[in-house]
Amino acid sequence: MGNERSTDIDWWRGAVIYQIYPRSYRDTNGDGIGDLPGILERLDHVASLGVEAIWVSPFFTSPMADYGYDIADFRGVDPMFGTLADFDRLLEKAHGLGIKVMIDQVLSHSSDRHPWFTESRSSRDNARADWYVWADPKPDGTPPNNWMSLFGGVAWTWEPRREQYYLHNFLSAQPQLNFHNPDVRAAMLDNLRFWLDRGVDGMRLDSINFCFHDAQLRDNPPKPAHLRVGRGFSADNPYAYQYHHYNNTRPENVALMEELRALFDRYPGATTLGEISTEDSLATMAEYVTARRLHMGYSFELLVEDHSAAYIRRTVEDLEAKMTDGWPCWAISNHDVQRAVTRWGGPDPSDDLARQLVALVCSLRGSVCLYQGEELGLPEAEVPYEKLRDPYGITFWPNFKGRDGCRTPMPWTDGPDAGFGSEDPWLPVPEAHRQRNVAAQDADPASVLNSTRRFLRWRKQWPALVTGDIAFLDAPEPVLAFTRSAADDRLLVVFNLSGGPVQWTLPEGMAPRAVEDHGLPTATPEAGTLELPPHGVFFARID
Repeated sequence: MGNERSTDIDWWRGAVIYQIYPRSYRDTNGDGIGDLPGILERLDHVASLGVEAIWVSPFFTSPMADYGYDIADFRGVDPMFGTLADFDRLLEKAHGLGIKVMIDQVLSHSSDRHPWFTESRSSRDNARADWYVWADPKPDGTPPNNWMSLFGGVAWTWEPRREQYYLHNFLSAQPQLNFHNPDVRAAMLDNLRFWLDRGVDGMRLDSINFCFHDAQLRDNPPKPAHLRVGRGFSADNPYAYQYHHYNNTRPENVALMEELRALFDRYPGATTLGEISTEDSLATMAEYVTARRLHMGYSFELLVEDHSAAYIRRTVEDLEAKMTDGWPCWAISNHDVQRAVTRWGGPDPSDDLARQLVALVCSLRGSVCLYQGEELGLPEAEVPYEKLRDPYGITFWPNFKGRDGCRTPMPWTDGPDAGFGSEDPWLPVPEAHRQRNVAAQDADPASVLNSTRRFLRWRKQWPALVTGDIAFLDAPEPVLAFTRSAADDRLLVVFNLSGGPVQWTLPEGMAPRAVEDHGLPTATPEAGTLELPPHGVFFARID
């Protein structure tokens, strides 16, 4: 097994991590679903990008109610994705190419088909009776409290065999594990150990703030109508009607972060990346990501519609002020949100915007997650209702169309199946994606793909961009300007976030020396003024 880890235990600081959604990457057996051999087959493409690691979304045994985030065997590979031997081969080849491998881990819940839950729901006195969160009904038979599911409706489902309700923060098919039970914590840590022993280099920890619940089952307080917004859900979702003080982000969770770190510290070079979505995600990130807790954390703060320079600056500065002892990770696209070029560029986004967004997220202080297709500038796909697979989107259609639009198959060629490997893929491939396929962009020196490759390799030359400090400069919309500094390496970084040309007057006394070769539309400095083209950038050395 390719389980030799890097001798550089801090490889993850400033790393670019490429997220692969296995169902949609490459199908090698023609069943319409991507698989682990498909990832193995396309690892050379990943290596050509110049990223440090891949994050592989769930490939574990699952009935797929939530497409892999409902796990029935935390140590098994679902046959639709391949075998454990396929994973070992993927790990070995990735390591041979110098690519680290991170995998998703879902700690807070399991599938309702997991043997643990099958046993737990059978009676109140079995060996795993309290491995999940069970509660008696109120005297009138209604659920024990007012907690709501993120996916719509109440967070409790009745189990007649126990005459009790069980908790699920997501689908009813995803029962909540009871982390107040030390046996549950030990079992879940042992599952992580299984993959660490196999040689994985890190884990992305799904919804990590959801592990503990309030043992007293207190009601969540109501949220005023004007505040019913959140990261990853909208005001028409009843989940938005509450402050979620009691069903997640409990104080006990902090000790779990320390247990996780203690485990990973026994595997030098292995890292953790926590997904955090709370009432104040930046504050929780600062609490969870420290030298004794998680290595990295990311939230949904830049996965929203607001992409103004002021919002980006405020978000990063807020986290910088709070996270004094930790390392952030940034993402502007993933498998849960509308693709960034559409979200920030509208229905007909330009290639220059796609190029700029990669450069922008890779220039902030922290590590980076790039989602498959970002290197191609893929827009959000329009998936008709009858083709939807996402239960979240089906529930909230048409106000919210779900997550399928960012999960469609990766286009490798301009063939009928876009080179995915099936003429009837699990989600349709839009024509706009077929036209942006990897083969065509690979052959075009000016493509978004080749621009991404060039920029990511150029970025490695600048310690200030990889691990340096960040300080923002005052600039009017739509200009975002900051410096990155590491030892004697100091850079000025400027972005024009608009689709039109912009002038910006440099700070008094600043005489930047432009550095190019990054392959992006760049500014022209003249007499203390920058002339920034549409979606232009400017990188310069400063003293």
